[in-house]
Amino acid sequence: MTATQRVTVRVPAKVNLQLAVGPLRDDGYHDLVNVFHAVSLFDEVTATEPGAAGAFTVRVEGEAGSQVPADATNLAIRAAEALAKHAGQIGADGRPYGVDLLIRKAIPVAGGMAGGSADAAAALLACDALWGLGLSREELMEIGAGIGSDVPFALLGGTAVGTGRGERLTPVPATGAFHWVFALADGGLSTPRVYGECDRIRAEAGEEVAWPSADEALMAALRDGDARALGAALANDLQPAALTLRPSLARTLDVGRDAGALGALVSGSGPTCAFLAASADHARELSEALTSAGVCRAAITADGPVPGAEIVA
Repeated sequence: MTATQRVTVRVPAKVNLQLAVGPLRDDGYHDLVNVFHAVSLFDEVTATEPGAAGAFTVRVEGEAGSQVPADATNLAIRAAEALAKHAGQIGADGRPYGVDLLIRKAIPVAGGMAGGSADAAAALLACDALWGLGLSREELMEIGAGIGSDVPFALLGGTAVGTGRGERLTPVPATGAFHWVFALADGGLSTPRVYGECDRIRAEAGEEVAWPSADEALMAALRDGDARALGAALANDLQPAALTLRPSLARTLDVGRDAGALGALVSGSGPTCAFLAASADHARELSEALTSAGVCRAAITADGPVPGAEIVA
């Protein structure tokens, strides 16, 4: 081990500005075009040396922390174990790698904002520093892609187009800041179930699914910093499935639109709904409108883009 005893990493949530879902592949996945946008809702992951050599443990505090698994199924633990395997399991001092992780949640749990993937990304960066491995961000992203499709973007941050399952990333230039409101729902939506419902709806309609591609109007809006144009271009192919499984989300979207949102959509597989505001003041007004209408558990404001996972202590 190195002399480092503790490392804390801050990592952002994401919203999907565009989620284009292609045909179902033979391996059960879909080809995606996923325009990721990192926003200023952050989890913090602290990595310390474990009490027993080679142990991997995790504790979770904060927003809905009790809903996050605190065992080997936690994505942060899986990421730490994958990094240890990549590094050969044994450190230069002859001791097996291990870590105690403390996750402080602020990103909504099971909300379509990639909180679990963000924690995995933070664990990779924190353990790399704790163990003195010195891997590049690109190497960590490659390991992260084996954990989950959203993990590499949590390391990259900013705004990026993801292709394949979403893990192959191309950064996108974005001008200025965009202001967001996120309406949080009670409970979650299973991502596999939402994808399954998307396939069912398409099959029932006899839809011929096109190869996904990034929307040029959305790319131009990001380059120009044009919030109104960006709002008009927001799109999520999973939204019809999410609304079928959780019809109440349609009312949430309607309230936000009626309150002047420039754009509104279900974030990822849901059930969080995202609203683009014209300004920080407008975001606060939208948040109050959503809360007072009783269409969400809570409404929170954020802005983006922001950097990916960063060591803060």
